[in-house]
Amino acid sequence: FKFTLPLDANAPEPHPEAPEFRPEAGDTPRKIEMPDPCVLVVEDELPMLRFLRSALQAHPFKLVEATTGKEAIAKAMSYNPDIILLDLGLPDMDGMEVLSRIRGWSKVPVVILSARGQEQDKIRGLDAGADDYLAKPFSVGELVARIRACLRRSALGILDEPVFQTGALRMDLAKRQVFVDDKEVRLTPIEYKLLAEFVQHAGKVLTHRHLLKEVWNVHNMEQTHLVRIFVHQLRQKIEKDSARPRYLLSEPGVGYRLKCD
Repeated sequence: FKFTLPLDANAPEPHPEAPEFRPEAGDTPRKIEMPDPCVLVVEDELPMLRFLRSALQAHPFKLVEATTGKEAIAKAMSYNPDIILLDLGLPDMDGMEVLSRIRGWSKVPVVILSARGQEQDKIRGLDAGADDYLAKPFSVGELVARIRACLRRSALGILDEPVFQTGALRMDLAKRQVFVDDKEVRLTPIEYKLLAEFVQHAGKVLTHRHLLKEVWNVHNMEQTHLVRIFVHQLRQKIEKDSARPRYLLSEPGVGYRLKCD
């Protein structure tokens, strides 16, 4: 197997008689150092900002801070962060407006930081393009896990692989096949379309509104029972114990998430 890397247009041409490089015995390949992910934290409450700063600085993240919506938009443009943690209660503009403006030109993962019990804010944020949410108060472990999951999804999205696998569940989007423990699972057309929607957004919370629109082309929120019924049917086919799902997880009052390893 042989491939050729593209050459820099300004690089000199290799000498035709230059000796071929061959590594000596005992040589070890150099490790390529990847830059630390850049996290833009948008939070105006000083105690929470201190908590986030302390939590993130203990991990390999480059931290950028903003305390207003205008500052958040400016720093999102200038720093090009790998992920944004966005509080909704900002002093100069609504966090939803910040999200909307950023989504106008960027697909950077955005995690909403919201007070516990504000389900409608979570739903509005997710429908507006946020990738995930965290209800305050939350632990450092949960915060870091959500950040890494979003970064992993973002990286996998670039690969655009037709085969998705998490645990014993495998879905081949090209061949339209689903397997659990290497045994093919037969799905109805709606069940397949529903699972495919989860796979294409693996790890991300999908709201009832999103699923109704994308799977059924329904915009009436009174039809959410369709989602519950088909998620239940899907769980019976892909989960070992549908009452204790490992893959299709419920987000109470919001929607569902397909867990990815």
